[in-house]
Amino acid sequence: MKFGLLLEIAQKLMLARFKQTLVAAIGVTFSITMFVALLGFMNGLNMMLDGLVLNRTPHIRFYNEIKPNPNQPVDMSDTYSSYNNTIRSIKPNSSRKSIYNSAAMIHTLLNDERVLGVAPKVNTQVFYNIGNIDITGSINGIDVDAENALFSFEDYVTAGNSDDLKNINNSIILGKGAADRMLAQIGDVIQATTAQGNTVRLKVVGYYQSGLGDLDNVQSYTSLETAQKILGEPPSFITDIQVKLKSLELAPSMAIDYGDLFEIKADDIQTVNAQFETGTEIRNLISYAVGITLLIVSGFGIYNILNMMIYEKMDTIAILKATGFSGRDVNIVFTLIALIIGIVGGAVGLILGYLAGMGIDQLPFETEALPTIKTFPVDFNPRYYIIGGVFSLLTTYMAGYFPAKKASSVDPVEIIRGK
Repeated sequence: MKFGLLLEIAQKLMLARFKQTLVAAIGVTFSITMFVALLGFMNGLNMMLDGLVLNRTPHIRFYNEIKPNPNQPVDMSDTYSSYNNTIRSIKPNSSRKSIYNSAAMIHTLLNDERVLGVAPKVNTQVFYNIGNIDITGSINGIDVDAENALFSFEDYVTAGNSDDLKNINNSIILGKGAADRMLAQIGDVIQATTAQGNTVRLKVVGYYQSGLGDLDNVQSYTSLETAQKILGEPPSFITDIQVKLKSLELAPSMAIDYGDLFEIKADDIQTVNAQFETGTEIRNLISYAVGITLLIVSGFGIYNILNMMIYEKMDTIAILKATGFSGRDVNIVFTLIALIIGIVGGAVGLILGYLAGMGIDQLPFETEALPTIKTFPVDFNPRYYIIGGVFSLLTTYMAGYFPAKKASSVDPVEIIRGK
């Protein structure tokens, strides 16, 4: 039997029960629209939350860890070599904070094809002197160009310009929380004292706000040269080397390899943020679970509609089989009806889902905690549209297959005799 004839019969049956067909198609359209829009919106929010941490976190961080000396004098003494020595309240040894031979390390990392970029940093604790009050803070001396390229530093500068750190001597960009506590305005000069007792006057050239309140209350930024000058250290003084990789998954293995090579502490982003990563996976799982549930519910609705359509068309099925159509032909006819509903409803649903995402993406979303976000975030990843399209075809096919299989086994004689 020619496929064109079976397709024409399927179209006639659909038009004969146009309202039922329309309801089924609307069910598919609604489920696909909500699946695409909801998944894009929920994952857009997840990406925004992840970005608050991941955008400002290096994939690998190299630094000197402060820890107790493993070689205690009592263990090195021949007199007590055969004893089991127990030592309490061991104090950290006086290890250097700066990274030894940092220039060679940076050169080696930059020559690795897996490395996207390297950003050196000098970190120091300070006290901001406000009259008779000292406020605890942390100053990060950064390479401004590297921070902008690798960590989107400029995006989090809510007032002022990050380039002013390079162009203005002894300048500082204050964390928004720290600036509010000090009532410091752009252009003001503040005084800070380091733990070593060095006092320096710094000009405020901007505000920084990451969206993480605890961080913005203490962290501020200067240029690398200014931070070294505050500490009275030479240009080679570096306390942290931050590395961004081309592939995030490489971080754990590379941290171990380079940590052993450089004989230095190396933290990878997965280990440091293991709990955060688990939360992200759970949120994504919930998003997909909700979206796929919509599609499955829609599939049951289509099944019920097609089942009723087949029941009401039993006389038509009997006539088809009596005039020479096989059970397989009848099966194909009703499967085609289901697939046409899935294709048309799914296509319209994908278009409406995209338009709904565009609409959500234009809705204003402004909060002081997230200064870089102006509208609701939506993820337009093609993966959601592919999943939605495939699932619409799969659910409608399965919803049509079982009623069609039942219809193909109907005995036309019994139906005609019953009529």
